[in-house]
Amino acid sequence: MRTDTGPLSAPWIGPPRPNGPPTAGPVPPAPDGAAPPGGTAPGPAGGILALAPPYRAAAALALVLVTAVAAGHIGMVFLHVAPPNTATRQYGDAIDAWIYPEFEQNWKLFAPNPLQQNIAVEVRAEVRTPEGERRTTGWVGLTAEDTRAIRGNPLPSHVHQNELRRAWDFYVNSHDGKGRATGERGRLSERYIRRIALLRLQRYELGGPVTYMQLRSTTRPVEAPPWSGEKTDTRPVHRLLPWWTVTEADRPEAAG
Repeated sequence: MRTDTGPLSAPWIGPPRPNGPPTAGPVPPAPDGAAPPGGTAPGPAGGILALAPPYRAAAALALVLVTAVAAGHIGMVFLHVAPPNTATRQYGDAIDAWIYPEFEQNWKLFAPNPLQQNIAVEVRAEVRTPEGERRTTGWVGLTAEDTRAIRGNPLPSHVHQNELRRAWDFYVNSHDGKGRATGERGRLSERYIRRIALLRLQRYELGGPVTYMQLRSTTRPVEAPPWSGEKTDTRPVHRLLPWWTVTEADRPEAAG
């Protein structure tokens, strides 16, 4: 007589069962697009890859065209706001046709425009020796000093880069062709360049205090690139200023 109350099981027909849980066999590969046993099915591709091949090619072509138009527009705007140069002189009509009137700009990339000349400024002085004699020094290259301080320096001083250059540009633009000052700004530029030169001359043993000084410059236009076909007169232009009397107000000690 049975005493267990569990469900009846069919009799086992075959070899004896092994001890322990059954060993899992190799999993057959899942069909395409179906989820593997115990996993999840891969999601559908997104973006352009989800399109059919013809539409995918059309989308890629449209993307290339938009990128090319955007890059060309940025280049046109850059040349429009840049200072006059070889490219703008050669393609100015095409640039204006693209910019005006829809994309007109009322600002410039550089203000003021960068100089397209190499200017070398030099100074010499007349000094009074302790014996009462007057002696004229040789020419001292002020621009050459700045160039030596800038070359090879990853962080050059703003003074070396711009002080003398801007002071000389200030002087030239406030004087006429005969060296006469045009208003108060001209006289101010003379005092400014004179004080800069005196500060530089203090670095040298001149043999006595400076009583007179004279400046000169050599200007060479920057040559145009060979591919432009533009002809540039690169002959140097020399400018010699008259002797200036150095007053006590010009000396750095007076400013201190």
